[in-house]
Amino acid sequence: MPDPRITQLAKILTHYSLDLKTGQQFEINTHPLAEELTLAVYEEAIKAGVHVFISTVTPGAKEIFYKYASDAQLDYISPVRKLTTETFDATLSIWSEHNTRSLSGIDGMRIARAGRAGAPLEKVFLERAAKRELNWCLTVYPTHAMAQEADMSLADYREFVFAAGMLNQDDPVAFWKKAGEEQQKWVDWFQGRDQVVLKGTHIDLKMSIQDRVFIPCAGKYNFPDGEIFTGPVEDSVEGWVRFKYPAIEYGQEVTDIELWFEKGRIVKETATKNQELLTTQLNTDAGARYLGEFGIGTNYGITRFTKNMLFDEKIGGTIHLAAGAGYPESGSKNDSGIHWDMLCDMNDAEIKVDGDLFYKNGKAVV
Repeated sequence: MPDPRITQLAKILTHYSLDLKTGQQFEINTHPLAEELTLAVYEEAIKAGVHVFISTVTPGAKEIFYKYASDAQLDYISPVRKLTTETFDATLSIWSEHNTRSLSGIDGMRIARAGRAGAPLEKVFLERAAKRELNWCLTVYPTHAMAQEADMSLADYREFVFAAGMLNQDDPVAFWKKAGEEQQKWVDWFQGRDQVVLKGTHIDLKMSIQDRVFIPCAGKYNFPDGEIFTGPVEDSVEGWVRFKYPAIEYGQEVTDIELWFEKGRIVKETATKNQELLTTQLNTDAGARYLGEFGIGTNYGITRFTKNMLFDEKIGGTIHLAAGAGYPESGSKNDSGIHWDMLCDMNDAEIKVDGDLFYKNGKAVV
């Protein structure tokens, strides 16, 4: 028998997050270690009359691909991937890892090349999602490797994951709906405003959000959730930021990242570890050196850093900035083959918008 919280999670993902309807085409992107959750979601979707396609990643396959693929293979886009992106109604990605460092030995240039090749299709995905033609969600199924990354036992990590999703509550969906109502108050406060100034020990940055839209996040796109985000005006970002937390990309850890912006573009980047990967990713394409997202974490129930951005970017008292592609529904016009979230501690910082104080020392004050 599966953990009853897995069954509950499957119901939430199927009916609340993705809102699946009879006759829709639905893809589950998953991993062999996530079989318990995959089958629970599959059962719920089949009972709902949905047409389900399961795509499973074989552990070790990505490492082999990036290590040995020719340039032609790195540039190739699968027609199956193209079909699901362009025509399916919903997609769920279940994030599980057998080895979080499996790509640590891969040349970043090869990863960047594959990212450039996939950028046009990623743009289609984001545009369809913005029009609500495609519903998507990302969740986690805990594994030993992910627990080790978070410095926890598997049992403790499972409890952390379930607690972050509020799956121990009698009615998790009611919790997330209420969280969405609270987020909407902040979103409404931002409406019609322009200049954002962020100042603190780790940040001295300003940007414009003129005519941009903040999006509340309450379990629809990510599960668990807890943030509001927008896409800053592309050429407006000026200043400096240091990311206290390590940034993880393709299983490689980049630490003490500092970025300098002029007219929206990252003109200088440094890191104490893996700076070459940082620079390579930022050179993926023209859009990679501009911000596609500015997000504010609103989940104060997530109290520790786990090296998994699905959780970490939601931590109350943090913001995250994403280099690369933005979400069209926020008004972002930035296109790129990457979307790399980086996490900044805001517990001794403030955010002012058009001169009005919005946020101080890790909490909104409005």
